[in-house]
Amino acid sequence: MSGFHFSLEKALDLRRLQLELEESRFQQQAAALRELDRMREVMRASRANAEAQVRAGGWAQGLDLAALGAFRLHVQAKEKELAQRRVEGEKKLEERRNAMLEARRRCRLLERLKERRKAEWETAFNRELEAVAAESFLAQWNRGKA
Repeated sequence: MSGFHFSLEKALDLRRLQLELEESRFQQQAAALRELDRMREVMRASRANAEAQVRAGGWAQGLDLAALGAFRLHVQAKEKELAQRRVEGEKKLEERRNAMLEARRRCRLLERLKERRKAEWETAFNRELEAVAAESFLAQWNRGKA
């Protein structure tokens, strides 16, 4: 009997490659969300720092207050934009998660099929080996009687 051969091995390799690709895409999207969070924290820290500098000066001129007000508006607009991008990013992350889980399911399906076929092959191989061993034993036994 020949060695085990899984006829869908190329398909399984393709499924594994697709799974790796989807996992990579998922990780990239998760990293993009982390970057958005980091940017939001930088904006908040920047706003807090600017306010602290104006307050620490003790006496602020009208231009300083106007600049601080404009900066606050700018930061609020940026934070709003980042929040919107985060919502969109979360949707994309969920899509990537679903695609990754589907690729994982498809890959696992073929892996289980391969395992089942290999177990069937091993059973058939063991039966054939047992039959050959029995024939060999009978042939030796018959020679011993003759």
